[in-house]
Amino acid sequence: MNNAVIASKHKSWFSRSLGVVLILIGVVMTYGGAVLVSLNGSPYYALAGLFLVVSGVFFFRQNLWGVWIYALIYGATILWAVGEVGLQLWALAPRIIAPTVLAIPVCLSLIFLPQAEAFVKKGGDGLGKERRLPLKRMGYAGAALMVLALVGFGIAAFNPQGVLQPDAETPATGRIYSDASAGWTAYGRTNEGRRFAPLNQINKQNVGALKIAWIARTGDIPTGGAADENTPLQVGNRLFTCSPHNIVHALDVDTGKILWTYNPRVEAPFWQRCRSVAFHESPAAKICAARIVIATMDARLIEIDANSGKPCPDFGKAGTVDLREGLGEVKPGYYFMTSAPTIAKGLIIIGGAVVDNADLDVPSGVVRAFDANTGSLRWVWDLGNVRDSNALPGKETVFTRGTPNVWAPPSVDEARGLVFLPTGNPAADHWGGARSKESERHTSAIVALDLATGKKRWTFQTVHHDLWDYDLPSQPTLADIPDGRGGRIPAVIQPTKRGQIFVLDRRTGVPVAPVAERPVPQGAAPGDWTFRTQPYSVGMPAIGAKRLTEADMWGATPFDQLWCRIAFRRLRYQGDFTPPGTDPSLLYPGVFGGMNWGSASIDETRDYLIVNDIRVAHKLVLIPRADADREGPGIVKRFGGPAQPIPGHGGFQPQNGTPFAAIYLNFLSPLGIPCQAPPYGTLTAIDMKTRSIAWQIPMGTMRDTGPLNIKMRLPLPMGLPTIGGPLVTGAGLIFFAGTQDFYLRAIDSATGRELWKGRLPVGAGATPMTYISPTTKKQYVVISASGSRESPDTGDYVIAYALP
Repeated sequence: MNNAVIASKHKSWFSRSLGVVLILIGVVMTYGGAVLVSLNGSPYYALAGLFLVVSGVFFFRQNLWGVWIYALIYGATILWAVGEVGLQLWALAPRIIAPTVLAIPVCLSLIFLPQAEAFVKKGGDGLGKERRLPLKRMGYAGAALMVLALVGFGIAAFNPQGVLQPDAETPATGRIYSDASAGWTAYGRTNEGRRFAPLNQINKQNVGALKIAWIARTGDIPTGGAADENTPLQVGNRLFTCSPHNIVHALDVDTGKILWTYNPRVEAPFWQRCRSVAFHESPAAKICAARIVIATMDARLIEIDANSGKPCPDFGKAGTVDLREGLGEVKPGYYFMTSAPTIAKGLIIIGGAVVDNADLDVPSGVVRAFDANTGSLRWVWDLGNVRDSNALPGKETVFTRGTPNVWAPPSVDEARGLVFLPTGNPAADHWGGARSKESERHTSAIVALDLATGKKRWTFQTVHHDLWDYDLPSQPTLADIPDGRGGRIPAVIQPTKRGQIFVLDRRTGVPVAPVAERPVPQGAAPGDWTFRTQPYSVGMPAIGAKRLTEADMWGATPFDQLWCRIAFRRLRYQGDFTPPGTDPSLLYPGVFGGMNWGSASIDETRDYLIVNDIRVAHKLVLIPRADADREGPGIVKRFGGPAQPIPGHGGFQPQNGTPFAAIYLNFLSPLGIPCQAPPYGTLTAIDMKTRSIAWQIPMGTMRDTGPLNIKMRLPLPMGLPTIGGPLVTGAGLIFFAGTQDFYLRAIDSATGRELWKGRLPVGAGATPMTYISPTTKKQYVVISASGSRESPDTGDYVIAYALP
């Protein structure tokens, strides 16, 4: 066999192999595209698939028409892609990367196809002679061009996309924010929930020099769904932390040395976390003049001597108040605390988390105030008690069961004597046919109570008849904001899971930023009903709350993008507030947000509101009671979910006592990535003078995560779901760590530009805090890091950063 024959066979193998690949891809796309067209979806995939099959057949037959047909497909794909999503890099990726990769061997086929070698054009030189066209050179050039396009795309992908930046930097207020005595004595630094620290030792000029000052290990490594979401407190020379199982540590602020440990030995079946503790001073007390207060996962309120770590014997019974008293039956895991208590004017104000979607007969969502020195009950707000919501329970009575709870921390305006409650939902999130009138009025609402008596002052509802689990997870933020006339308004700012941000006059509950009632989709499950309108905060930007379309569906490849498009078309989706039903529906924003428990921060240097968000849709379906009782949690497999339920947090939700169980699942592709296009999480600054977005950036890269939970090791700044919240300092710095990659970042609050990032041993899902040591006068930034949500890498770290 001579060399010419061997070369010919090699050329034949190349074109035939390419033909087989194109035919296989085309068949899959044609079939999937036909399904999509049958659902009134885009015809692109079916048409492109058909043409790919035809192109592949020509390649298999070693016919040059395969090249020209593919060129037609490629050109049409570019036009379709840009027409559908514009020049958005990440939206274009699944549409054009794979066709561009395939275009490389298609171009190179011009070197091998027999017809390409013999292709001639008559009269090319004007003398009627035949002239060969330079197809080989065209093949090389085309392949090189495709490679350059991919390289260019790859370079662009390492730069943040969709960034909103200010045209000019907003001037600071001119006030110097530097108060070395400012401690961090409450979850949000103060009871106003601003997360603003008036410190400027670490500033924009020197933040790049931050180094790890010390690392402490708590020994409480989260497993089985537990998480360390703790923001420590700083009082004097001590830092107070709590780990997922409510273990409290006192640390030296300069060294991280553990001074004492208190372990309450909690018994909690799931969802173990402790977001913070509280601090109370009782100078007149003979013992426990300084006290740490912790609310546990098994519903105990405990006071500990801040100096020794021992329980305070004069509080409750040997240092403990049983929060289950007055609640009636409390099954394990049905009533628990994840948030810190709030202490103001000698009162410990506390709500509690009630398990979602387990049963209609669950403990009350009552809010209580206890004497911070003795633990005696001072007042209650039991919204279900229509005769007297402030009536204290008797020995034979219990608080109204199944009412909306308050699991996020309240905020307090001590000067006005007001406490602000962000309320949740009644017992069943997704079927509300049995709710009381009082529960209806107070679901997903901001409620202002009199601090001294617990009597209600006003209520503002953010969702009417909530069937979507849009409870309020964020601590209300109290700030005096510009009124546009040179004055300031005492406002309460409430971020929501919907991406809506409500701004109210905290004296009256009247909106400061206009709110409009807008019509929403109707049609409820049997026995339920839907409200005709819902409130929209039209005077503030909505964050990550756009209505999804088929064009928003995404994937790492054309195949999973096509899968997501088909899945989207199969779901019932009418936009915001699509009612739950027995046919699967799409819920966006999803049950995790929007904004979640990390809450907002205020940059007092510029009157900016800083928020981070989550952008992941959910699938939601109601299961008739007979089917749910017969099949149990295993029924979730019909909808592609895990059989093991996560109480109140995904999968099968029994909703016992109602006509329907519920299933909700993340709307993900087969590769485990969200079905809509990035970003999936951002950090946004809103100018409260103009009530418009000052800047917005995607948060988090793919370095420590990826499809199928495989770490990509690539710092692609797509913007991933965030958790925790931001910290702002008087130097105009934002510190944030709640990303899917393992970093604590410092952001310029004026522009959104990243100034520094420090690598963490594992991810963090907590809000950072900062303080100045009374001894060394050094400013520290502290973060608790035990692992990002969805990451298998966990730890037990408390890490402090400082300047050298």
